[in-house]
Amino acid sequence: MRPIMTQISDPKIAFAYLRPACVLLTKAPTVTNVETLSGQLKEVNDATLQQLQEYVLFPLRFVLKVPGPKKDKLVQAVAEAMSHLLENTCVQSWETLRDLLSELCLCLCSPTDPGKPAETSEELKLAVLRCLDALLHAAYGDIVFKLFEATMLPGLGAAVSLLLALAEKEKSRDVQAAALKCLQALTLQCDCSQVHVVPSSEERCAVGSTMASFLPGITVAVARIITGDLRQGHAVTVRAIKVWSRTVGLVMEDSQLQASGTWKTPSPELGRIAQLMVRRASDWVESTAEKLCVLLKKIISCTSAHKHWRVRLEMVELGDHLLARCSQSLGECVGLLLEALVGAVNDEEPRVRKRCEVVLQEVSQRNQSSSSSAQTFTDVLSENLHSLATSLPRLMRTSDDQKKLFVLNVFLGYLKVLGPLVSVILNSAAHLERISKALMQVLELDVMDVRIVEERSYPVAMETTSGCDSHAAHIKRKHFLYFTDEKIFSVLMEICRTLGYFGNIYLLTDHFLDLYQQSSAYRKQAAMVLNEIVRGAAGIAVATEGQGLESQVRGHSATLEDLKVAVVSIMEEYTSLNNWHLITVSEETDRDRQDQQLLSPSRLLSISNNDFNNTQTNSLQVTCPSLGSPSSSSSSSTSTIHQLNSNIWQLCIQLEGIACFAQALGLDFRPFLMTSLYPVLEKAGEETLLVSQAALGSMWDISQACGYLSLKELINENSDYLLNDISLNLQRLSQHPQAPRVLTVMLTHSDCSLLPLVGDIVQDVLMALDLSYDHTAALFCSVLHALMKALARWFPSSYGRTSESARPKQTSPHKEILNIRQFLLDHRKEKELAEGIGIEEDDTEDLEVPPPMECEDAEDISGPDVKAQLPSHLSITKDVMERCIHLLSDPSLRLRLKVLDVLELCVCVLNEKENELLPMAHRCWPALLQRLTADDPLAVLRAFRVLCTLGETCGDFLRRRVSKEVLPKLSSSLVRQAPISAKAGPVYAHTLAYKLQLAVLQGLGSLCRRLDLGEADLDSVCEACLPYLSCRQPIRLQEASISVFQHLIQVDPDAFWFTLNELHCPCSYTPPHPDLQPVQLNGAGRPRDEYSDNVLKLLREEFGSVAETSQPDGQLMS
Repeated sequence: MRPIMTQISDPKIAFAYLRPACVLLTKAPTVTNVETLSGQLKEVNDATLQQLQEYVLFPLRFVLKVPGPKKDKLVQAVAEAMSHLLENTCVQSWETLRDLLSELCLCLCSPTDPGKPAETSEELKLAVLRCLDALLHAAYGDIVFKLFEATMLPGLGAAVSLLLALAEKEKSRDVQAAALKCLQALTLQCDCSQVHVVPSSEERCAVGSTMASFLPGITVAVARIITGDLRQGHAVTVRAIKVWSRTVGLVMEDSQLQASGTWKTPSPELGRIAQLMVRRASDWVESTAEKLCVLLKKIISCTSAHKHWRVRLEMVELGDHLLARCSQSLGECVGLLLEALVGAVNDEEPRVRKRCEVVLQEVSQRNQSSSSSAQTFTDVLSENLHSLATSLPRLMRTSDDQKKLFVLNVFLGYLKVLGPLVSVILNSAAHLERISKALMQVLELDVMDVRIVEERSYPVAMETTSGCDSHAAHIKRKHFLYFTDEKIFSVLMEICRTLGYFGNIYLLTDHFLDLYQQSSAYRKQAAMVLNEIVRGAAGIAVATEGQGLESQVRGHSATLEDLKVAVVSIMEEYTSLNNWHLITVSEETDRDRQDQQLLSPSRLLSISNNDFNNTQTNSLQVTCPSLGSPSSSSSSSTSTIHQLNSNIWQLCIQLEGIACFAQALGLDFRPFLMTSLYPVLEKAGEETLLVSQAALGSMWDISQACGYLSLKELINENSDYLLNDISLNLQRLSQHPQAPRVLTVMLTHSDCSLLPLVGDIVQDVLMALDLSYDHTAALFCSVLHALMKALARWFPSSYGRTSESARPKQTSPHKEILNIRQFLLDHRKEKELAEGIGIEEDDTEDLEVPPPMECEDAEDISGPDVKAQLPSHLSITKDVMERCIHLLSDPSLRLRLKVLDVLELCVCVLNEKENELLPMAHRCWPALLQRLTADDPLAVLRAFRVLCTLGETCGDFLRRRVSKEVLPKLSSSLVRQAPISAKAGPVYAHTLAYKLQLAVLQGLGSLCRRLDLGEADLDSVCEACLPYLSCRQPIRLQEASISVFQHLIQVDPDAFWFTLNELHCPCSYTPPHPDLQPVQLNGAGRPRDEYSDNVLKLLREEFGSVAETSQPDGQLMS
């Protein structure tokens, strides 16, 4: 490291050291000479420099005074040398301060137009501004206050104007920030770490009176900087806000205005300067406050939602500074300042939020010092809240999302600042009406999305999930008319929770229930608000470390009894007949209309509803017109979609509400499960995807809130009264058609412990199905499908589908050592047997049957042959399969598809009892054959899947039937479609024909192997599948065809090795002995064609590599 040199402390030595450089600089003002002097100044200590200050400043000022243009580098070097001198010394002479201020300002001015900044380099401007800042900080004792005397008004005004021009017009951020910092120092408001002159109250008043002359220019120009281009950076904006707030706080300070004595008439010696002086009288204060209010409103609108947190923090400081110093003189601005502070209460940045809380607490404490001011402060807040609620709908319609978010944060901030006083304010009917109507309009949903009503739920979507959070990923986001940002919605919900936390739960519940009942336009919004009010009243997700005016009176959540009363009244309204059983499915076909007549919400009755006759009468009046005029619905499709979507969202919000109530009450919600769980399960079985997902999410939330570990536990613990309700409602299915859906959901999410309880219910379902096939078949098939799926899950079969990856691989022939002699002997023996030679010996051997064991089946002989009783799940499966046989020929394709799915599951469950499965398979075969051979392609696809499942356990039973009745048609279909798929493009993969081809090819191989089909059948399958080995076929069809041949090779490897080599033989085969004739295969010598790749793949994978198939002679002999 370079050693630190000892600075010169003796003034005489320092003078002798600096004198040559000063003289030289005076004679030759060059950059080099300035830098030499600057370097020597750094070798003199501060105390000595103070004594030589005037001497050293002379040559530097002389350079600036030399007439004529000067180079920027020279002026910059002089400014830097002056900065070092002034930063380390004090200016004790008024003349020096005045002259230096004037000379430095001239360096920044344009020579032709002194009112504008010069067109010089940014470096020069920065150096001069730094020097100017150092000069203002170096001003010693009382001389700095002479700057603010009346005679200095023109010079001070010129400096202020110049600094404002630099801050506003300059493109460099550094220059802008330096100019604003100089302006701050000029008004004695600098906040840097250096030591500053602290003015007395009289001196501060004098400075304020002088700066009043420049207040309009400073505030307007700085406001333009604050609201200007965002590209200027946050540092400039923060500095500008400081200048604005400190200047206004200096001039409009309450203590100054109150202490100002009688106005002294300016001396005639001042001449025109007297016109620049301002008298801060009451009318001037009032007029100025009005103009500042306009500027402040503009500043707040641009900065309160600024992206950078430091800008928002400085706005909090601005509010604190002005409210602390100017709350009386800026009376019109108090509301705006409070609004800015209140808006920052919910800032996303913790530092802004924390500082804002402290400031608001200080504001409330200052205003509580006298009861009248505290009352006034509360009045201001409540009036602001009222006016904001009035303008909220308009602002939400016309502003951008950023502005909307700020406005809502302000609204929320008012509630938090008022704290427990919210309850008092809500007692005002005007306030409550304004706030509630504002929320109703702002929360209006966009219900025109056709996808909402189109999306359908399927049983697979309701399968029990592994984690309790999985349902959250499927909840559809709400779309609102007046905003899109999710943050806006979260703030609105927090507003509702805060109302519930601080407000009167009875008053709020009654008011919003009235809105819910009054108009369908407000129903969804009112439900959203009610849900969050209950959560807020329970203290859930509420920021309770609040900022209330009355810190000693804390807001508190409602009592448990209050919550229970509110929850009961809201849930009764939600689950009432008119609000729960809403139409969510459009009516299109005649059969759909019949189903809709059965499922029409206007005909449904709540389990607890006793007014049966009246409701049924009304329902007939509502339902019949819709069935009689199908054209009426098509004429207003838009309104129908609008209404269906509205109903769907209403149900979703109400389901979310029940979950919110469970969260609010916790374990105390368990008694309410008797009335709420059944309706939620109803909606979990809805066809509409959005409703079923919302219900499933509600079930998860309820189970967690009530202390259940899973949905299974929730259902099992409450299954007694759920099944009781289902049993009763199945007997009155026309009034309660949702009962089967509840059973479906229970089966989907429960376990085998439910089976003993559900046995009688299943018999009720089957009986109801027998009594009304026409109207309820589709509904009950969904229940039977859920039942069979549950049984298959609860009682997994030992017979599983053997995956292709797990199938045994046959030992490749080339890996064995071939014994030609033994092969020929065996061949001769088989030939003699075929000609009848030696048959007698074989017959006698075959006739030798071992004698039966005497003790065999002794127990069976002793007693009657009693058939063992079937387990309950197999008995149920047989009953279900019996119904499926009858329903397989139903005219409805949709129903046939459902029945085929149920039938497949029945086969899976019954396959462990072959003696029970085979008779049932025999009975269902004729109907299944019709589906396989003479039905819609969709039904054929599903039926083939059932056939493959049957083939796994009923091979012998199916062999002749499949060979005679199914294979010919499947083979001909494959042959017919092969040329079409070979020529088709990528779109073909989305067609039904492709899916049918793929399904048949994927299942045909395993079916042939399971059924052990004969040679002729295998040949026909081979012939049908060979075209799909072509590389022109879609990839998945090629892969499926390869899988067919892989299974066929397991059945007869020799035959299919020969077949593949006939198609494409990769190499010639040389006989092991010259006496043997050469092997001639049709595929040998053929050029590469469309089949080559897949044939080679099969030969390589199933029979070993091509190179290994032709071995040298020595390895083929024993």
